[in-house]
Amino acid sequence: MRFSKLHGIGNDFVVIDGIKEKLPEDKGIMAQKLCDRHFGIGADGILLVLPSKKADIKMEIINSDGSEAEMCGNGIRCFAKYVYEAGYVKNIEFTVETLAGIMTPLLVLEDGKIKGITVDMGVPSLAREDIPMLGEKEKAVNEPLVVLDKTFNVTALLMGVPHCVIFTDDVDKVDIGKYGPELEKHPIFPRKTNVHFVQVINEGELKMRVWERGAGITLACGTGACASLVASVLNEKTAKKALVRLPGGTLEIEWAENGRVYMTGPAREVFCGELKDY
Repeated sequence: MRFSKLHGIGNDFVVIDGIKEKLPEDKGIMAQKLCDRHFGIGADGILLVLPSKKADIKMEIINSDGSEAEMCGNGIRCFAKYVYEAGYVKNIEFTVETLAGIMTPLLVLEDGKIKGITVDMGVPSLAREDIPMLGEKEKAVNEPLVVLDKTFNVTALLMGVPHCVIFTDDVDKVDIGKYGPELEKHPIFPRKTNVHFVQVINEGELKMRVWERGAGITLACGTGACASLVASVLNEKTAKKALVRLPGGTLEIEWAENGRVYMTGPAREVFCGELKDY
């Protein structure tokens, strides 16, 4: 089975062409083995390239713990780069079927090469029932939530997948390994949640760290960067367009006047190979 390894600002993925390759029945077990950084290839998740009846192409995302994700912002940029260079799509703008709906990447070319990728990430939902998040209020904006020995003020929303955003004065001082998993699996989130600790640098710049649902600490999260900007606007901390700086690199996020969120960032292929055994 052939594979490629790509990353979007450090959020890394094993890409397998399901159109050419025969996939196993239990793709979750395969993902767990391939994503192991000691006994496998090593990745935050795997991306499967599949045919679609609804869009130009289909992306299936499986986290490193074997669970399936509805959407992944860094993953879709990597996916877009792969399918364009593999010749599955001919135009620089095309549609991708995901569990979160149809996404539309736009490739930014320079001298015929992909310089960056802009993705229409859709309209965020603040409704608790959509996230989902338990509670009486219709929305959760700056809402107190007790976790272990601390009370965090959280802003929650659905950006393809559920997100919980917490603002802090210094993200580097947050013990993400302690609080991240507790927030991810908190009973208030029936389907768990991604967790983001965000520091406001200025009205056009954020710094964030990530605990991803199903993957743990990662260097970046594209949907999370989008959710963090939306949360920053809702809490009157930034403008509707900002740079979001993550440990793996920087994304440009805009919450446009049409209500949709646009993410722009790079994607890079680092190697390809052939699986002998998994």
